[in-house]
Amino acid sequence: SASSAPILHGYFRSSCSWRVRIAFALKGIEFDQVPVNLIKDGGQQYSEQYKTLNPMQQVPAVEIDGVTLSQSLAVIQYIDETRPGLRLLPADPQKRAQVRMISDIIASGIQPLQNLYVIQKIGTEKVQWAQHFINRGFQALEPILKQTAGKYCVGDEVSMADICLVPQVYNAERFKVDMDQFPTIKRLNQTLLEIEAFNTTHPSCQPDTPADLQK
Repeated sequence: SASSAPILHGYFRSSCSWRVRIAFALKGIEFDQVPVNLIKDGGQQYSEQYKTLNPMQQVPAVEIDGVTLSQSLAVIQYIDETRPGLRLLPADPQKRAQVRMISDIIASGIQPLQNLYVIQKIGTEKVQWAQHFINRGFQALEPILKQTAGKYCVGDEVSMADICLVPQVYNAERFKVDMDQFPTIKRLNQTLLEIEAFNTTHPSCQPDTPADLQK
């Protein structure tokens, strides 16, 4: 029924799943999690059962209000448009465009080039490959954020841009990117991680986080 809690099919370390967890948390929405292990059994996202939920065979997929949605930015905007509370996209059209621009740089220009599926196809140079594309994206993002940022990515209100930034910095740190090159990104990330919605949704404390990665 439309009134039941949304179901997030995701993976603890998937940055796209983490984005959706943050959005739900910022809006104060209770949701259920169904873990999809991207490594086990050759990748549970490739099962026939999951393929019917998301033909792209990626996480997340979200069952909400009687529909199934994939693509984290589409999910976040749907949540924003249908649920009260904190606005994840600003009312001002220019600020909203900046939020979408920053979100797209990360969601289209950085994350897909270093996601698990791509990294698995690369062969031996996995870390160097991921570092290259994260560095390249952050070199563009740093001067943009210098212009748009206040306390957060766009001004002083948390937005979808921040929701995209934090998981991408987590990936950058996993791939040993030197974050000192990007002082604005680094500062924003530290500020955002102090917010409960970013903290409680962190990959280190999810239902499917392996014991050795729990904090």
